[in-house]
Amino acid sequence: MGVTARLHHYSFEEYLAVEEISVVRHEFLDGEIYAVAGGSISHAALSVAASSALQSQLAGRCRVFSSDLRIRCVVTGLACYPDVSVVCGELATDPASTDTLINPTAIVEVLSPATLDYDLGEKFSHYEQVPSLKVVVYVWQDRRQIEVRARDQGNSWRTQVVTEGGVFRIDALAVTVDVSALYTAAGV
Repeated sequence: MGVTARLHHYSFEEYLAVEEISVVRHEFLDGEIYAVAGGSISHAALSVAASSALQSQLAGRCRVFSSDLRIRCVVTGLACYPDVSVVCGELATDPASTDTLINPTAIVEVLSPATLDYDLGEKFSHYEQVPSLKVVVYVWQDRRQIEVRARDQGNSWRTQVVTEGGVFRIDALAVTVDVSALYTAAGV
């Protein structure tokens, strides 16, 4: 059996042109453009709750962005829309797009059942390649659980799982988040 050939290999610039006219968002990787599905009610509520929890503690120190902001990993080429992004310091944009940031300090992903394995696996392997990124926070929809993956001084990633009743600290941002309060704020 033969291997299916790609019909078209898109450049990043072609992807940006598609994004400008599209009514749905897409991720970009290795010349391929992938439509991103809309989220559930819980997904949307948890994204806002995480954003609010961070914004209230980071005001004046860092900027918190919604999923409308595209992030690009320059090393691997992945362009995506994390649920929440945080940038501390000056904003750095991709040379090909002033609407695409390349220097997030933190990313929050609310995990959807359909993308859980991708988010925790392959997508994280791209995030690891972003030099400015200090922490990735994963928020579960089906249970009150948060996973925090933080880069340490030796450039290794440490994982902490916090559940109902627990509090986690994001040292890179100097913030703490109460798991129960986050889910309660989201009404989940």
